[in-house]
Amino acid sequence: MKLAFSTLGVPGLPVPEVLRLATTHGYHGVELRAHPEEPVHPGIDADRRADVVAEFKAAGVEILGLAGYARVAAPGDDEPVLAELRALLDLARDLGAPYIRVFPGASPEQSTAEADATAARRLGTAAEYAADADVRILLETHDSHRTGADAIRVLGPVGHRNVGSLWDVMHTWLGGEQPSETYAALSPFLGYVQVKDIASPDDTTPLPLGQGTLPLAECVEVLSRHGWDGWLCWEYEKRWYEAAAPLPELLGAGREHLARLLNESA
Repeated sequence: MKLAFSTLGVPGLPVPEVLRLATTHGYHGVELRAHPEEPVHPGIDADRRADVVAEFKAAGVEILGLAGYARVAAPGDDEPVLAELRALLDLARDLGAPYIRVFPGASPEQSTAEADATAARRLGTAAEYAADADVRILLETHDSHRTGADAIRVLGPVGHRNVGSLWDVMHTWLGGEQPSETYAALSPFLGYVQVKDIASPDDTTPLPLGQGTLPLAECVEVLSRHGWDGWLCWEYEKRWYEAAAPLPELLGAGREHLARLLNESA
């Protein structure tokens, strides 16, 4: 498995500094938070996109994916959501990123069936555009669809190779799902896995990997046992928790912790 970290952990940090952290601490890739607060987002022009590609190539680091904020199950008209998906897919194509991340984002006012159908319809519509861009849309286990069992109610009906899943280990755990259950549900669709650590269901402040309660060892063991060789991406949610320790000083130990879990599960 290859290791990456998300720029959610280093809010607003310029791309050269992000790449310096990756190369210094031995990460193979970076997940870019695609938001206007960040240096890389759908609003940047063609020249800046080319610069980003060149910077990553020179550093020998891969762009794992773009973490977007489209909410595919949300109520309302389809077209604004589809436009947001197309903009993310265009950016991913231009950067050579293989994935974009989207959220479910259903409203409590929607029935489960309505939310599932809305998400499947939008993802199905966007799938051909994604195929033309050679990018996969990954539905994260998050908010209204936080478990693998929730996600496959959407992904199964879509049935397109350019639409898959992103396993966020915190949300499936909070949803009461065991890692073996999540893997069984998501394995036909799995793009990559977001790892993190927290103290408890009531305190989701990000912690250094291995210092919390999330079943990271079990997740890695399940993936290894099934021969999965994709990406583990550390999503450290510094942007939402200002009091959390700075990510740069944790990256080295985090990589060592993941490497140790991989060695133990081999």
